[in-house]
Amino acid sequence: NRGTEPRRTKTAPSYFGACLLVTPGGFRSLGGRVPARLSPALSTGDGCGHTVLTAQSGTLSSRNYPGTYPNHTACRWWLRAPPGTSLVLAFGDIDLEPSERCARSSLLLTDPEAGTTYGPYCRNASPAAALLVTNSSAMSVLFNSTSHRSGRGLLLSYASSQHPGRGNAALGRAWGGSPDPAASFSVYCPAGCKDIEGDIWGNVNQGYRDTSVLCKAAVHAGVIADEVGGQVTLSRNKGITLYESAFANGLHSKRWAGPQLPPPLAACGDALEVAAFNASSWWQEVDALGQERGWAAERAALGTPGPSWAAEPGTETAWLELDLGTRRNVTGIITKGSSEKYDYYVTSYRVSSSRDGRNWRPYRGSGGQEDKVFEGNVDSHGEVSNAFIPPIVTRYLR
Repeated sequence: NRGTEPRRTKTAPSYFGACLLVTPGGFRSLGGRVPARLSPALSTGDGCGHTVLTAQSGTLSSRNYPGTYPNHTACRWWLRAPPGTSLVLAFGDIDLEPSERCARSSLLLTDPEAGTTYGPYCRNASPAAALLVTNSSAMSVLFNSTSHRSGRGLLLSYASSQHPGRGNAALGRAWGGSPDPAASFSVYCPAGCKDIEGDIWGNVNQGYRDTSVLCKAAVHAGVIADEVGGQVTLSRNKGITLYESAFANGLHSKRWAGPQLPPPLAACGDALEVAAFNASSWWQEVDALGQERGWAAERAALGTPGPSWAAEPGTETAWLELDLGTRRNVTGIITKGSSEKYDYYVTSYRVSSSRDGRNWRPYRGSGGQEDKVFEGNVDSHGEVSNAFIPPIVTRYLR
């Protein structure tokens, strides 16, 4: 077993990597008219499963995938790349019950600009290659099913020709299928990999076991944002015998233990020092003996023994403010609950930044139009990390 740790890259990549699994492996109309202006975020029908569509990339699946897809169902997805670019599609899994001319269940792709069709595809008529490079910026993806007994359905991803890994493929759930196990390699992860089926083992500090779903691990590590995807460079290292689980960026990784324990790992060395803490309020606890104990803002530093920070009970819009002393490049945040007898923790939160401590700007992530809500803790003792993609250049955080 080998460990692999994803990292950001700005260099030219070698592969187009999907978060998908390559496995062995009569139409019901949804209306044939092409919309006048195709949207990259449009899907219709009762057979649609997990769907994340953006102009640059996306991931889609049939309903219930990887379970058996329903009888008599259909879904049509409309894909559109930016003007002047074309679409590249990666077939992760097409497991539709075989029949003559794929009459019972099928996947059909249509180029509305040229009138070209690809398919129909099913288990006995699969695509010739795992990667389809088109000359079109628009594509209709139609999934149909009639009565059937088996089949996982379909899983497919796409990207525009603007993505830097165009032209090569490194499809697979895990690093184990990489072309050259001894070398570093680069893949492009489409948007929408976070919620596909599959597990990851490890964390960003240790690296990830090479049976992990590649692009899910990249989201977990915080090197890409799931809503936009991006380029990831991976390196293969000697594996360890214990991969610890962690909750980060909305994903739980699993714990994997081998026959021997690894040596202790070095602690994170790039944590930013906080010059001062401030808060909307804090709790002055009075115990049964009348003794007072303050849960003040300065107790909010990670690892502080005793009480942490807690807002005054009943506060609805509590906030905690961090002064970093000077402008810093902040790439992420780690949160943890209280270390005392109280089971206190924050389940979700928003982040704002300020350069002067007076004018605040909400964090919205990569191309977001709404304030981003981060997933916090699920108990008072575990640590949860979330990445800022893009990073925040600021002195004050709230």
